[in-house]
Amino acid sequence: MTDLKALIKQGEGISVEFKECRHALSRDIYETVCAFLNRHGGTLLLGVNDAGEIIGVDPDCVEQIKKDFVTAINNPQKINPACYLSVDEVQIDGKTVLHIFVPESSRVHRCNERIFDRNEDGDLDITDHTRMVGDMYHRKQTTYSENKVYPYATPEHLRKDLIAKCRTIATLRREDHPWGHMDDLDLLKSAQLYQTDSETGKSGVTLAGILLLGKDDVILTAVPHHRTDLILRKVNLDRYDDRDFVTTNLIESYERIMAFIAKHLSDPFYLEGDMRISIRDAIFREVASNILIHREYINPFPAKLIIERGQVRTENSNNPHGFGLIDPANFTPLPKNPVIARFFREIHRADELDSGMRNMMKYGKAYGGEDPEMIEGDVFRIVVKVPEFSAIAPQRVPLKAQSGAQVEAQVEAQVSRRILLACAEAPLSSAEIAAALGHKQLSGNLRKALPELRKAGFLEYTIPDKPNSRLQKYRLTGKGLAMVKDKGERLKR
Repeated sequence: MTDLKALIKQGEGISVEFKECRHALSRDIYETVCAFLNRHGGTLLLGVNDAGEIIGVDPDCVEQIKKDFVTAINNPQKINPACYLSVDEVQIDGKTVLHIFVPESSRVHRCNERIFDRNEDGDLDITDHTRMVGDMYHRKQTTYSENKVYPYATPEHLRKDLIAKCRTIATLRREDHPWGHMDDLDLLKSAQLYQTDSETGKSGVTLAGILLLGKDDVILTAVPHHRTDLILRKVNLDRYDDRDFVTTNLIESYERIMAFIAKHLSDPFYLEGDMRISIRDAIFREVASNILIHREYINPFPAKLIIERGQVRTENSNNPHGFGLIDPANFTPLPKNPVIARFFREIHRADELDSGMRNMMKYGKAYGGEDPEMIEGDVFRIVVKVPEFSAIAPQRVPLKAQSGAQVEAQVEAQVSRRILLACAEAPLSSAEIAAALGHKQLSGNLRKALPELRKAGFLEYTIPDKPNSRLQKYRLTGKGLAMVKDKGERLKR
């Protein structure tokens, strides 16, 4: 709210517009949205007049205004290509203000068949100015490589199962999502993944479409250098301890990144209010999407995510808007691949630029003890500090001259402790647990300990309804996490 007050005090400009909209939307609001999309994006505040005075939206009209806006903005007869924007309701000085963030688009948009551009604090109709329209198309095409059209690429070159999967995810999140009623080609067009080249007049799938949904051979034909390198380097510092070489589509690339993170990074117990959340996933969801969404794909520099002792760092090629360490308090989000970013948001793989960064900063310090760092440049870098539960080595229990039952109990306790520590890093199968404890196979005390730990509530199945599944793994429960954390605190003391 403080930021919005400062924005209002600053007044209208090329990226800020006020609309009074006390009881209903004004007609010119969509022209402003169109202009923002075509220029550098911007912030639209409803309930504030031109002089910067907070009038407020009538509380009885808020829901109807929000509904009318979302309906119109998703209608290609109003804004073409259609776009997906959300409306946030905020209270400022006891009055309701509707906040709409409009990102810069990589396409040229029309409002009621007219093209608008942003000029200082006004919206300029440039439809009949051929040179200005040509300049806008040229700027969009040269700035956003994701829009390159491949005339040879048709929906047949994409994976139908992935399109169906994305449609299902979008409609599960929102029952009235327009993708639910579209065939594959219409979905691609609405997501701006199938376009017509304004210079050649030829239509085809864009680079964004190929990267998001393409078959692997098609992706490597369009972008032969495409890859994301996932590396674990904690013991063997000259090479690596584990590696995943990812060259597939961005949807499954995201899933591979998150699986690699889950395999090698712990997820400590964390409560937000009375609800447990995964701060590891909250942080690395943003990191993973950043690597994929904001990469400059025409640059052959390979993207990397490297897990090291005490930190994770990433690198990806970048089309920079500045250089140096980013200050989150004074950062204006600028999308590098708006089409890819929008698609990721529709399938809930990413948040809005500013909210995703806020989550990473919010949970980063709680997770690793220090704020994450983001460094802008030709190569964009992120550094996130991480906890090292492996440092909590199990204590050796001397086996003195005790009874056989006492010795057996101590051995079982030691084995159980080591199992919990192993599973603190990530869910593990029984074979992986055996390997983590230095055994070739599951036997003896290991085989006995697993069901006992599960019965005691320290471990649980990852697939509880299929206990004999070949994909079955064990993960720590909240009780197990608390036990590991408690043991670690005792060792530190």
